[in-house]
Amino acid sequence: MPVTDRWLLPDGIEDLLPLEANRLEHMRRKLFALYDSWGYELVIPPLIEYLESLLVGAGNDLDRCTFKLIDRSTGRLMGVRADITPQVARIDAHRVQKAGPGRYCYWGPVLLTQPRELGGSRSPIQAGAELYGHSGVESDLEILRLMLQSLSLAGIDDSYLDLGHVGVFRGLVRQGSITAELESDLFDALQRKARPEMQQLLAQVSDTAVADMLDSLIDLNGGSEILIDARLALKQASEEVQQALATLEAIGSALADEGVRLHIDLAELRGYGYHSGVVFAAYSQGHGLAVAQGGRYDGIGAAFGRARPATGYSMDLHTLILLKQGRTKKRKGIFVPAAEAARLGEIVAELRAQGERVICELPGQAGGAAECGCDRRLVGDENGWRIESIET
Repeated sequence: MPVTDRWLLPDGIEDLLPLEANRLEHMRRKLFALYDSWGYELVIPPLIEYLESLLVGAGNDLDRCTFKLIDRSTGRLMGVRADITPQVARIDAHRVQKAGPGRYCYWGPVLLTQPRELGGSRSPIQAGAELYGHSGVESDLEILRLMLQSLSLAGIDDSYLDLGHVGVFRGLVRQGSITAELESDLFDALQRKARPEMQQLLAQVSDTAVADMLDSLIDLNGGSEILIDARLALKQASEEVQQALATLEAIGSALADEGVRLHIDLAELRGYGYHSGVVFAAYSQGHGLAVAQGGRYDGIGAAFGRARPATGYSMDLHTLILLKQGRTKKRKGIFVPAAEAARLGEIVAELRAQGERVICELPGQAGGAAECGCDRRLVGDENGWRIESIET
């Protein structure tokens, strides 16, 4: 590589320069103060683990996104994490082992072999919260409320929620005794809302009532009132499907009462191979991709020997600061000329202890107070010391 190109980074890999890094750290601190106030305990899993642990319950999508390498000391295959959720499942199952609900929060970089969306990052900084040990609607609602409050804290006040439940489609598939191959094809067509293709596939389903109900999922999307139509369209569905609808009704009613903007889509099957119940994503006005997403994934800890119900969400902190990049201004500081630095050392220490940002000039340095981001100057004379504003 030519010397002139050595500063280049791979596609989808980026630096965080001082202003962005400052914004991200400021947001991270606010978020985890919020999580602590809700009783969520911070865990920081390692960046690399044995591959079997990283891919627990995650399906093929995560496998394709995971960088893999051989551990020279054992010969075993390892992976650089592309998602932190399986790591939290391992921690809950083997390191913490609470009898009651376990509330965890986390943050850290993840690495992807390919971005999750066109032109996206391959090194997002993932943060999230997860609640283990409770299977009721109440824990889903707690996670949803915490996610929405997190977005509001990050300055995203215009978010709206897209809500679905994988149990509706999965229950109909079981009711119709549909093969795994046909299930996969139906899933793909449903995600694209490709009705002609969907109907061709449904011709292979022997139970016409199930076929009609699967076909109706394409149109069952809208506000909370769409669940009334869903009850009618799916009245012949199994108890599994009826229970999924009841869960959506309970969550939708509670959030609507709290003024949450809500869109329900029964064809929304995000993370179908991974999630076991309600699934959700939050969107911000003018941004086409989800800013936070999650759902229920009961039993994820089974591979670690301890299956527990679980629900949670994650988000990319870098995306959040880019969406609100105008909200945080660069912090100003106090400049101390080199000639004054030695004799004003105690004053400098006192100002820093008070939370001020104080930068001492180095002898012979290029650039002055403005380049250091300072709007004031510390000056000392026979009358003591004072802070002066710097005219720009």
